[in-house]
Amino acid sequence: MSVAAAGVPAWVDLGTSDLPGAIRFYGELFGWSAQPPDGPDAEGYTLFSKDDKLVAGAGSVATDGQPPTWTTYIGTLDAQASAKLVESAGGTVLMPPFDVLDRGRAAVFTDPAGASFAVWQPLSMAGAELANVPGSLCWNELTTRDPEGAKEFYGAVFDWETRDTPFPPIMYTEWLVEQQPVAGMMPMVGDDWPADLPAHWMVYFAVNDCDATAEHAAALGGTVSVPPTDLPHGRFAVLNDPQGAFFSVIRIAGD
Repeated sequence: MSVAAAGVPAWVDLGTSDLPGAIRFYGELFGWSAQPPDGPDAEGYTLFSKDDKLVAGAGSVATDGQPPTWTTYIGTLDAQASAKLVESAGGTVLMPPFDVLDRGRAAVFTDPAGASFAVWQPLSMAGAELANVPGSLCWNELTTRDPEGAKEFYGAVFDWETRDTPFPPIMYTEWLVEQQPVAGMMPMVGDDWPADLPAHWMVYFAVNDCDATAEHAAALGGTVSVPPTDLPHGRFAVLNDPQGAFFSVIRIAGD
């Protein structure tokens, strides 16, 4: 994953029902520092940094009852143009393009299968300043029951190409920009996927030790949804923070 390029995941943030609790949890888990909000207009929105570089954000959920979740923001040169492409490709605009102080413009969408995602048009803030190292974002992955429909939709919106790789019993897809992988797609096939689990974008954070991180998350009040498991590219686990937002951690093979 590269940082702050058009068509590439540029940012992730957390919508949570307990912002102070989330700041404590992720600060302890990943060693993140929380920067104070940029005044009252920021409505409490908090930036996380690692080694003095921005890695993610967090704010309160927009409405009561909204489930806590991590959102993937994909870089764009024009948020308004992206919104038009989403609509023409069969997606839904949840939040039309809006200014985020002087930092950039964002918009929030769902794809035709219901997976939510956002775009980021940078102004003073390009996006994450650190990636692919422990304590930072390293991968974004769409999980869906309609991979062929997703290929058409995201290809139309972001001009993404795809590369499929057998990963029995499924076919794993990499999204490509200029022939370089920028994100992935996992089809929801088999009994491992609850029928009521909606399509979604998963965020992956790199860690030095997957098992130790899973244990630490549980000790901090989180839960382990998928225990540490070996994959061809590393060892990963799916975790939930104390408010219920899910995310993955991975120690990449060879690191």
